[in-house]
Amino acid sequence: MSLSYSLQLPFPSPVFLSPRNTIEKRLGNLRTLHSSKEGGQQHTENDRSQDQVILLERYRNGTIKRYMLDDDDDDLQIRAFLEKHDSTSNEFQGSNLSDPNLSWLPQVLKEFILPAGFPGSVSDDYLQYMLLQFPTNVTGWICHTLVTSSLLKAVGVGSFSGTAAAASAAAIRWVSKDGIGAVGRLFIGGRFGNLFDDDPKQWRMYADFIGSAGSIFDLTTQVYPAYFLPLASLGNLAKAVARGLKDPSFRVIQNHFAISGNLGEVSAKEEVWEVTAQLLGLSLGILILDTPGLVKSYPMLVSTWASMRLLHLWLRYLSLSALQFNTINLKRARMLVQSHILQSRVPGCIDCNRDENILLWQRFIKPRIIFGVPMEEMLGSGRSTSMLKTLLRLYAREKYILVVNQQQIDFEVFVSFKVGATSISVLRSVWQTYWLHENLNVSEDIFDQLAKSLSMMDEKFNEFIQQLDKGGWDIHQINLRVPKEISIDECPV
Repeated sequence: MSLSYSLQLPFPSPVFLSPRNTIEKRLGNLRTLHSSKEGGQQHTENDRSQDQVILLERYRNGTIKRYMLDDDDDDLQIRAFLEKHDSTSNEFQGSNLSDPNLSWLPQVLKEFILPAGFPGSVSDDYLQYMLLQFPTNVTGWICHTLVTSSLLKAVGVGSFSGTAAAASAAAIRWVSKDGIGAVGRLFIGGRFGNLFDDDPKQWRMYADFIGSAGSIFDLTTQVYPAYFLPLASLGNLAKAVARGLKDPSFRVIQNHFAISGNLGEVSAKEEVWEVTAQLLGLSLGILILDTPGLVKSYPMLVSTWASMRLLHLWLRYLSLSALQFNTINLKRARMLVQSHILQSRVPGCIDCNRDENILLWQRFIKPRIIFGVPMEEMLGSGRSTSMLKTLLRLYAREKYILVVNQQQIDFEVFVSFKVGATSISVLRSVWQTYWLHENLNVSEDIFDQLAKSLSMMDEKFNEFIQQLDKGGWDIHQINLRVPKEISIDECPV
């Protein structure tokens, strides 16, 4: 099963837990755990005779890491084993990309060409449509290749040699340039297809940056005509990558506009705006090219292009900043949680979207949150059974485990998600992170503070969700992706 979810629950829902434990009860449980090592000698000889699995760590490739108790020594150290399981029977992937018609297809290829959660995440007619659409596109591009040869011959390519072979060779080089560019779109769609729903504004902006880089390669062909094919191919590759980012991002934006289910009409009217702008831009471009001295002056041409491109990027940024999404992605979730913890209120859609930094990468946002961390790394060099049991007890009612990385000077947390985690699990981990960031006391016991943060979240998280609902946020469509590389599963001891 894919671990990327959009929450589809009526509100209120049982997933929004009510306060369930006082801080004293949390801390009492921890003290009992820390002292359990002393009572370990009361185990029967039968218990000592075999190891116990207390945690399974499941990886996307079907590998399972087992965390076991070794009762042969007093330190109760953890031992990890790696087992390779058949991915088709693995529970972690069980229903993910499972379809009897595609059982012969390797799992890696399925994940590359099909949406996450297939077939449950798409309509029943998706696969049949795509299987018919594929040969349709193949025949279309064959026609494009043949037509290109005729176009090049019509404009004089091969006329000096008097043969059609020259036109065909030029067509092959030209189509090869397009083919190299298509590889970029293939890579983007297959590898990063799950990113566009989370932050379409950011990826649409990045598409323009990459497209600008591709145009630079095109400009240099005039200076180095002997290297036309490699330079034009690199330019096409960059622009194809940009298109691979632009098209799916803009479809998400169009879907945001179509609040009445009128996506087709919205797309058609957008086409009218785009074509009108295209015709006006082409006309102005021709006028600029007819300016005396511009065509013969390469530096003037480059400076004019650079000025127009910078203006283009600035206008693109302004247009994306005007969008007002009411869905919650990770970047907006951070802003909402921080405001709630510091000011006991959440900003509305307009204020939050206005303040959102479109260009900022998640890895550079403070406090730093690293999702999908292996448990062995979370426990650190001083890992012990007592520490692991403490964490498992502490997060028994959560679908994740969070620890503070005490090896770093700057505040940083590690988060690992359990089997069955959802977008709400990610949102709760973000809330806990920001509470710890504001209230962490390095002189106090870290487990006591983790317990306190969870108790505070029990008391305030429902209020946070209610404020989101009143502020106009769509609490039923939370786009917080659960990492699918690693998932942990507890085993009763």
